[in-house]
Order: sequence, then structure tokens, then C-alpha cells
Amino acid sequence: MAIALVILLAFDLAAVKSEPDLNKRSEMALLNADEKIDATRQDYQAGNTKAEAADIQEVGASVALCYASLQETHRAPRKSKYYKLAELKVSALMRRLSSLLEDVDFEFRPQVEAVLKSVSDIHDQLIADIMSRKKQ
Repeated sequence: MAIALVILLAFDLAAVKSEPDLNKRSEMALLNADEKIDATRQDYQAGNTKAEAADIQEVGASVALCYASLQETHRAPRKSKYYKLAELKVSALMRRLSSLLEDVDFEFRPQVEAVLKSVSDIHDQLIADIMSRKKQ
């Protein structure tokens, strides 16, 4: 069981994009974003600025991929458990990004703020999609 979890967490964004099941792709993208927040924190503590910048950008790209994958399913967001799970997980990612923002140096904050804003915008869109009525 632990080996399966390690293998599941060891993918990158290219592997996530190759997942044919759009709902699983959205979940995998959010797992990747969560992993990249950890990697960003580790790179920051190690002083690896190039990897740190790449990892934080991949967080935003992963959340965007999650939302795009959910939209491609063409399912009603109100009735899709994957939309609701994505909203909860994106909300948790926003809290983790806010915590990271408080921990990083002044020079790196604009990059984290930009990703946090894009993730927040996607979160707002997820809520709007879930709460909206079916269009006629």
C-alpha cells in the first residue's frame, strides 16, 4: 500500500496530462500541485531558486489542468462529485500557499502571490460552477 502511494505521488505534470480519464486526471493534477508545494518549500529551504520558481509555477499549472479536465467532462458541476472534491482540495491548496507566502523571502513573494491569485480565481470559478443553475 505504501509503495502504491509513493508511485502515485512520483508523477509529473506530463504524466498527469496523459491520463485518459478526465476525472482521474483532475484528481492527479491536484495531487501533483500538493506535492509541488512541498517541493517548493524544500527548494526554498535549500536555497535552490531555479527549482523553487519552477515548482511554484507547476502548482498553478496543475490546478489549471484540474479545472480544464473537469470542464472537458461536460458533466453538470452541481451533480459531479469531482467538482465538489476539487473545490475542497483547491481550498486546502490555497491555505497551504498562504502559509508558504508567509514563510518565503520578500524576493520570492510576488511569484507565490501570482500563483495564489490564479488558484483563488479557479476556486471562485469552481464555486460559481457548482452553485449555478443549469443553463437552458
